[in-house]
Amino acid sequence: MSERVYLQPIGLAASPQGEEGDCIRLGGGMVYAHRFAAVVRREGAVVERWRFTPETAAETFARLPAGLDAEAEEQWANLRLAHPPLELGARTVRLDQPQVAGILNVTPDSFSDGGQFLDRPEHGRDHAAAMLEAGAAIVDIGGESTRPGAAAVWEGEEIERVIPAVEYCAAMGAAISVDTRRPAVMDAALHAGAHMINDVSALRHDPRSLELVAARDCPVILMHAPGEGDDLHAGGDYDAVVFDVFDWLRARRDAVLSAGVARERIVLDPGIGFGKSLAENLALINALPLFHALGQPLMLGASRKRMVGALSNEAPAHERLGGSLALAIAGMDAGVQLLRVHDVAATVQARNVWRGLRDAALTDFSQLPGGGG
Repeated sequence: MSERVYLQPIGLAASPQGEEGDCIRLGGGMVYAHRFAAVVRREGAVVERWRFTPETAAETFARLPAGLDAEAEEQWANLRLAHPPLELGARTVRLDQPQVAGILNVTPDSFSDGGQFLDRPEHGRDHAAAMLEAGAAIVDIGGESTRPGAAAVWEGEEIERVIPAVEYCAAMGAAISVDTRRPAVMDAALHAGAHMINDVSALRHDPRSLELVAARDCPVILMHAPGEGDDLHAGGDYDAVVFDVFDWLRARRDAVLSAGVARERIVLDPGIGFGKSLAENLALINALPLFHALGQPLMLGASRKRMVGALSNEAPAHERLGGSLALAIAGMDAGVQLLRVHDVAATVQARNVWRGLRDAALTDFSQLPGGGG
């Protein structure tokens, strides 16, 4: 399609009463949006843009070029869509507030953990238990480093790394996602007690992955990465990164739906740090509310990433807590449902304070006429 429309939330509200009800609840969460932009792109270039509020939405959609009104109506419904919880084994993960997924890397070359949880399984077990005790809703286990330049891993070796971690996390009763792009690893992990697949290639690395996820009827996280094959960071050439990533995720979502995966099983991730410059990563973070227009729950994985170091005097990975929390809070402010992080306790504390602020705003009518009595 040479012409596309995008409905972008550009003004958030602390509470619906603050805008006298002229706002919507983004993605069924705790964030409300009042002002929006309807952006039209033609052949990759923005050609028209209108600002509107919920009260003027219908009027704005009527002004769109012919053929775009139906897409606008679909995105408008998607922005307001409340998502059912993820059922992950015995655990129910509600998506009406931000949830934390704790990272457990069992690799020898992780940019952050340095292989400690692979070489010493008892440390990995203790780390997983600590994350769960601190409030992680999900443990995300990865057996392959996907940092730029990391060597590819044979799937048999990846299975040997991942399955023991899945087994000890399953024994704790954890909700488990497995960060892998190989169908044999997915299958082995699901048999060992995992519940969800987190694929940085969005089920493109091997066509059997899509068939497996559809057959197993398990939730899946589809992440944007521009590259194919072993180098997922290659090919990051964008006309406008926000809209290009949006279009890519829409196309991938539709392909996965067509293969038989249920819509309520799909989570989308814009892929911070994968084939994107610092400026492009920042643009995506600032535009996160737009991605609710795709109608799926969102995951943000920005913890300890290179962009934090680039903005903080090249701080090494283990000294990026402050920046990681700033990005997590930006995700919460945008209504992101799942935050994939290394520092679970600190992020959960930030989330709890953030939620306290939201709860207070939603119940405060004191600034309205008659609201103080």
